[in-house]
Parts: sequence; C-alpha cells; structure tokens
Amino acid sequence: MRKVYLLLIAFMVLANSYSQEVYFLTGSNFTKYNFKSSNEPMATALQSGTGSNYEIGYYFPLNSDEFSYSAGITLNEFNALAGSPANNYQWNTKYLGAQSAFNYTYSVSNAFQIALKGGVNLSKIIYGKQNINGTIYDLINQKEFSGALFCYFAGLHANYKFNDLGYLSLGYGLLNSINTSNSTQEKVSFNSQQIQFGIHFNINKK
Repeated sequence: MRKVYLLLIAFMVLANSYSQEVYFLTGSNFTKYNFKSSNEPMATALQSGTGSNYEIGYYFPLNSDEFSYSAGITLNEFNALAGSPANNYQWNTKYLGAQSAFNYTYSVSNAFQIALKGGVNLSKIIYGKQNINGTIYDLINQKEFSGALFCYFAGLHANYKFNDLGYLSLGYGLLNSINTSNSTQEKVSFNSQQIQFGIHFNINKK
C-alpha cells in the first residue's frame, strides 16, 4: 500500500502544476543482473527476473509540437534468480527514483503517434531481500545495493488519442544501471527491458 500512497501524493502535486500533460505508466521489468567479486564468484549464473514498474509525471513542451521534456517519479522492481541442484538464489528489490527525459513525437495520423524518449533516472533502494537456500537476508544496508543508483534509458512508445483530453500509450524501453556510491570489491549492476502501458491527460496552463 505504501507505493500506492506515494503515487497518489505525487499525482496530486503534479496535477496542480503548470504542466501541459500529466501521465501514468505501469508495466513489467525483465531484469538481468551482473555480479562481480574479486573474492568469491557466484556458483550459478544469474537469470533474468521479472518485476513491476510505475511512473507518474508530466510533460513540458519545448516550443514545438514534436519535442518535449518530461519529469516524473518512478517505482521499479528489479529482481533476479539463480539456481542449481545444490544452491538457489533470489533477489527482490524496489527502487524509488526521480526521472527526466527528452521526447520526440511523430504524428502518423490524427489519432496515432510514435514517440522516442531518452533520459536518466536517479534512484534509491527502499526494499531489498535476498533468499539463499531458504535463508532471507536484508539488502537495504549492503553497499553494493545501497546509495545512489544512476540509470540511463531509451524507449519507443506508440500513442493512441482517444479524445482531446488525452491518449493511451504502449511502449518498450531499455534501462542500464550504475551504482555511483559503491566502492567495495563486490559490484552489482543490471540492465532491464521494460514494457509499459500508459494513460495521459492534457492539462491547460493556468
């Protein structure tokens, strides 16, 4: 329920802003972790895990119908699995972040548009559990997970305008992470494929 409250609070703040468009995106992350250690490598390779993603924010037009800037709040689940007959691992994490992007939109018709976006995301872990052979460990204070997580991403969205008030979108994106505050010998990074469905509302300036 905490993530729902955070998104509702963020939506109320953004809805009272001077933005031209408010949006909400949700979907799935398909995440591949990369783990490096000079001490003891993992006995089994990490496999891709699935999780949810949520984003709420708004668009600013940049003196053009084609170009815009967007800013928002994100909640991402980045999960992973690994296993063998002798050992099994599972990582479940949630990251709360702030995101910004530049967008280019091409109108195919009055109803359909294609949008390209690219930007950055700065996040912090708010929940993290590691399951090793049935034993649960907290990841919140582990240096390879805690601190600032910097991500860069790119995506492609198809938009369908249902009326003058807004439109729906379906998108695909790629995201890569860098932990900027981890100075230990153990390094964790990941890349994630994102599928997102969105609803967008046009807001007039006050």
